[in-house]
Amino acid sequence: MDITTEKVYAQTEQAVISLLNENRPHFNPVKLLVIGASSSEIAGGTLGHDSTYEMGEAVVTAALKVCSERQVDLAFQCCEHLNRALIMEREAAARYAYETVWVVPKLKAGGSLATAAWKYLNDPVAVLEVRADAGLDIGQTLIGMHLRRVAVPLRLSIPQIGMANVSAARTRPLLVGGERAQYN
Repeated sequence: MDITTEKVYAQTEQAVISLLNENRPHFNPVKLLVIGASSSEIAGGTLGHDSTYEMGEAVVTAALKVCSERQVDLAFQCCEHLNRALIMEREAAARYAYETVWVVPKLKAGGSLATAAWKYLNDPVAVLEVRADAGLDIGQTLIGMHLRRVAVPLRLSIPQIGMANVSAARTRPLLVGGERAQYN
């Protein structure tokens, strides 16, 4: 398979649109989307060993385009070398009252996704954690820790971006109560 940045951009755009269009009555509205991606996996390499900035850049720019059109905030997950911190707009981090941390991601400490996010966001900051309404995981980067408590896995119209498997989830409110509780 010939993997180009143009193809990765188009596939990411399609995946984000598919995720945001997935609407069920019990889903939380998507105000914040978290994305994790392995550029190594996208390019057909080994997770954490074959990073390519251009693949991360294609994912970031496609996601920013779709989410800006839909007024959805984004958080991009760093790699494990930065403890899976996230890069997002300073204004959004302040609005959600997320604690910022002092770090600038680089290719080998943060990953290509976070490095590209730092370049393309208007006023980027790093935060320790978020509680996103939806998530897109490209290449099994384990974004689940950054989703709200009840995540519902989804099958998107696009199962892969480049060579990387895609997992997605939307969240819903907790159901509390017992047999007498009503949820409608």
